Amino acid sequence: MRLTEIERTVIREEARRQFGVDARVLLFGSRVRDDVRGGDIDLYIDAGDCAARAEDALDRELALHAALQRRLGEQRIDIVVHRPHTPLRPIDIEARKHGVPV
Repeated sequence: MRLTEIERTVIREEARRQFGVDARVLLFGSRVRDDVRGGDIDLYIDAGDCAARAEDALDRELALHAALQRRLGEQRIDIVVHRPHTPLRPIDIEARKHGVPV
């Protein structure tokens, strides 16, 4: 995993702030691999009931993105949110299969 411990802590803190302590946060994509360089930070959030409505999930996703930009500095960060009680999309399946907890 190509994140520092400080980056991991910041991501966990901010994800919990926006999505609650039960939210699962995974890193997926190229940053999972130690043998490659570059790449954006791809985060998968398995959201709790606080994001059951699509509008709430989007508001929380945007707030998380802004908080991460403030605390980590300007970086390319992609966030995928899976809302509870909704079908899994191909990106959800991929992130769950290959993602690692932050």
